[in-house]
Amino acid sequence: MKKYNPTSPARRQMEVIDWRGVLTKKEPEKSLTFGYKRNVGRNSFGRITTRHKGGGAKRLWRKIDFLYDKKDIPARVEAIEYDPNRTSFIALLIYRDGEKRYVLAPQGFRVGSEVITSADAPIEVGNRTILQRIPIGTMIYNVELEKGKGAQLARSAGAGAMVLAQEGEYTNIQLPSKEIRVVRSENWASVGALSNPEHSFMTIGKAGRSRHMGIRPTVRGTAMNPVDHPHGGGEGRTLLGRRRGPATPWGKPARGVKTRKRFRRSDKFILQRRTR
Repeated sequence: MKKYNPTSPARRQMEVIDWRGVLTKKEPEKSLTFGYKRNVGRNSFGRITTRHKGGGAKRLWRKIDFLYDKKDIPARVEAIEYDPNRTSFIALLIYRDGEKRYVLAPQGFRVGSEVITSADAPIEVGNRTILQRIPIGTMIYNVELEKGKGAQLARSAGAGAMVLAQEGEYTNIQLPSKEIRVVRSENWASVGALSNPEHSFMTIGKAGRSRHMGIRPTVRGTAMNPVDHPHGGGEGRTLLGRRRGPATPWGKPARGVKTRKRFRRSDKFILQRRTR
């Protein structure tokens, strides 16, 4: 982590990730980048469905390969790059046939490393293979939840799931949230844990930096009027202004309430719920 000299109240608190010695290329691969228009929290009707999003610095979209449909062809890591659209670093791969693709970079990836996606791939960091071949206790990422759908689980910075057991056609894995889930053994996963584990320790430090990231200000419900929020109103400073407990701006229960739908079809694949 990199800390700044306290030249201002904001700088005193700011901490960023020291990328020197980790990233190897500043400019992204032109053939794999696209301009795109962000929805900034709005749906197809233009209505805000997710608050506190909007603005921010312009970004180029990097096309990341989550399908890993290029099998049995070795690839070499040409560069480790920063991606403003996600928390982990990305790696530029050059396959033996000359094609280039971006993938999520795991910890321990180096320029020149050799990786392969194959049912017979060695159990080494960055390689991708089927779950039934991965030993118990191995860390994995980019786990396929449904066959052929591509990587869906363990995709954020520092994330890694653990293989707990192999039981017939299913593999028990522990997700970063400590939830234990059953996944079909024929699904694919990559070996290792994702890069940039220090991301959770980063301190934004000032409001301007948050706006550059596309995060708009959040106003407390207790500072609003009763017409605007269930917590609003009252004389002076009040607690929540509501006898039935905390609520969202739309009156739904909040803080510690389970939000997962009951009786979902995928409940049978969850052996142990997450702890937080």
